[in-house]
Amino acid sequence: MKTKEKKELHLKNLEELKRQVSELKEALVNLKLEKSQNKLKNTSQLSLTRKKIAQILTIMRAKELSLSQNKKK
Repeated sequence: MKTKEKKELHLKNLEELKRQVSELKEALVNLKLEKSQNKLKNTSQLSLTRKKIAQILTIMRAKELSLSQNKKK
C-alpha cells in the first residue's frame, strides 16, 4: 500500500473503514477459492490483501484508542 493510500485511510471514519475491511475479507475468500481451484495466477494477491486488511484494522484500533482517551479527559 502506498503512502498516499495510507493517508487517505486515516481520513476516513470508522464506518467506512469497517465497510472496506468487510469488502477485502470477501475478496480474500474469493481469492482463496480461486487458488484452491488453480484459477489464481497471481498468488501474491493473497498476501497483499491480508496486509491491507491488517493495516486498516491497525488504523481502526488507533482511532478507537484516541476516541477513548478523548472521552476520559
